[in-house]
Amino acid sequence: MNRLAAIPLALLLSAPALAAPGGPIGTLPQGDYACEAPGDAAGPAGIRAPERDFTVTSASSYAVGLRTGSYLYTGGLVRMTSGPRQGETYRRVGAGMLRQIGPGGEPLPLRCVRVVANNRR
Repeated sequence: MNRLAAIPLALLLSAPALAAPGGPIGTLPQGDYACEAPGDAAGPAGIRAPERDFTVTSASSYAVGLRTGSYLYTGGLVRMTSGPRQGETYRRVGAGMLRQIGPGGEPLPLRCVRVVANNRR
């Protein structure tokens, strides 16, 4: 192969990766996510669901207790791809808030909020 033929190949290999089909790939902020179902006007604003809590531990990993798994975050959707929450999908509705999405794309009642200093339970 001559040098001129190698230049386009080198440019191709150094080009940035194209976005995933669902949109750009991202990650969630690390930390604990506390989950709850919505309450009502006569009671608390949310009904805790601690059995649904999870922790984002690194770039694309999460944990539920001692069990770990991976997630994929593209186009505003978080898909749990392995581990204890495998098959679940959430829509990111804020910097630290996720809303569970059903198999048909409909929003489900469960929401998970990243725990920070002013909302610790």
